[in-house]
Amino acid sequence: QVQLVESGGGLVQPGGSLRLSCAASGRIFSINPMNWYRQAPGKQRELVAGITSVGSTNYADSVKSRFTISRANAKNTVYLQMNSLKPEDTAVYYCNMIYQWRDYWGQGTQVTVSS
Repeated sequence: QVQLVESGGGLVQPGGSLRLSCAASGRIFSINPMNWYRQAPGKQRELVAGITSVGSTNYADSVKSRFTISRANAKNTVYLQMNSLKPEDTAVYYCNMIYQWRDYWGQGTQVTVSS
């Protein structure tokens, strides 16, 4: 049993900020790579940001310098700080964890950026 739960989504105005959280629970015995993906209506799911077990990060070009992914120390808990939000950031954001050659996914949290 592995479960990922996201939180922190909502409605914000352009230029605003949100902080998403994702916590993994269950029978997990290692610190794993974790990622944030998003999917907007009519678009394919895309990788937004990722973080390795040792803290290396990567970002999609569209969010680099605006978003920051981080990890709670020695935990499979990650955050996505989103600043300077744009309408094109509107999507369902999904947390992902890679564990024992398998992808685990959260249920998603809606982020809507609109005036």
